[in-house]
Amino acid sequence: MFTTETKIRIHYALTDQMGVVYHGHYAQFYEIGRGEAIREIGFTYKDIEAMGIIMPVVDIHSRFLRPAKYDDLITVKTTLKELPLHHKIVFHSEIYNENGELINIGDVTLYFMEAKEMKKCEIPSALKLKLEKHFM
Repeated sequence: MFTTETKIRIHYALTDQMGVVYHGHYAQFYEIGRGEAIREIGFTYKDIEAMGIIMPVVDIHSRFLRPAKYDDLITVKTTLKELPLHHKIVFHSEIYNENGELINIGDVTLYFMEAKEMKKCEIPSALKLKLEKHFM
């Protein structure tokens, strides 16, 4: 299993009229967590795209347990529970408030695709190699 944690401060523009984070922003929190997780592995999305691979989101699920509010410091815990073996990678996200309370759970599925052909492809071998050590 591979897990990272990313802190995000909630700024005013992320909140709605009720003073809580608008539900649509959670997909961005997941993306920030994914980007930082990939960076911790030793890559960036830009690196993967330079290999001719894109990673579109094909499925997203989100469950809201508690609200996040303006000026909260949230922690996005991003986990790969399984080593991606083929064309699919699933990132599990848990978001916690400053009190350590779980406020949101999300799962995001992405496909590895050849950018030119727009066809599913295997996980890039360099990325798979870096991830394998976390699943032994």
